[in-house]
Amino acid sequence: MIVYGIRNCDTVKKARKFLEDAGIDYTFHDYKKDGVDADKLRAFVKEFGWDTVLNKRGTTWRKLDDEIKDSVSDAESAMAVMLDNPSVIKRPIVEAAAKNFIGFDPVSWETALEMDELK
Repeated sequence: MIVYGIRNCDTVKKARKFLEDAGIDYTFHDYKKDGVDADKLRAFVKEFGWDTVLNKRGTTWRKLDDEIKDSVSDAESAMAVMLDNPSVIKRPIVEAAAKNFIGFDPVSWETALEMDELK
């Protein structure tokens, strides 16, 4: 399992604690330290949709120039912004053997754990 995110993100911290408390081993990929792989991001955009992967509710998005925000109209333009500004990628994204997850919802994750999808 690989957890993608940013180390100091509160949501990522909660997700990592959940996994650790459940005894689930994982590798953490920090976008700030390890970078963003364009092919991996493309796969996440294909799976979840660019409008889900692009976090327009966060501080980083709100701080972007209006010209940049207005330029986002499809998957390619969204990916360009996310590659240049990794903090606008929704966090965490989890690659698990059975199923991938985006965002952290403890109830959904608990259900996934019970169904062996979160391993």
